[in-house]
Amino acid sequence: MDFLAKLYFYLINSANWLQPILLLLFRLEWGYQFFTTGQGKLQNHAKVVEFFTSLNIPFPDANAWFVGGVETIGGALLLAGLASRPVALMLTVNMIVAYMSVEDDRATVFNILQDPTKFLQADPFFFLLTSALVLAFGPGLFSVDAILARTVFKKYVVK
Repeated sequence: MDFLAKLYFYLINSANWLQPILLLLFRLEWGYQFFTTGQGKLQNHAKVVEFFTSLNIPFPDANAWFVGGVETIGGALLLAGLASRPVALMLTVNMIVAYMSVEDDRATVFNILQDPTKFLQADPFFFLLTSALVLAFGPGLFSVDAILARTVFKKYVVK
């Protein structure tokens, strides 16, 4: 039994080294995706306003600018791992609104237990997953936030 316990804890400790790498990969890939999607919204503003209008989103012009800016700036900050948790909170809310704004995606949320595949295949899923991961676990070891926590803000870090 002692051998199994040691093996189990060795596996846990070894797998823990994957956490910062996994967070980095998610942040880099989906931070870039947020950035480019936001850039697309800002560069094609009229089409986004038209789409938002078709979804009956209030103030479609202002919301198109806002969402494009949040995704562009938020994506860039996610890439760097700077102000990650506040950014992840804004992006998580943004993706929840995205799910709830499109009727087909909204139906997948309400029917997630009956048919989780549709929810997992919806366009906002990986954006939501990444922002929720960073919100819950932070940006990881390889981030500007981690560097600032180890240097500038070390007296504020809870251990």
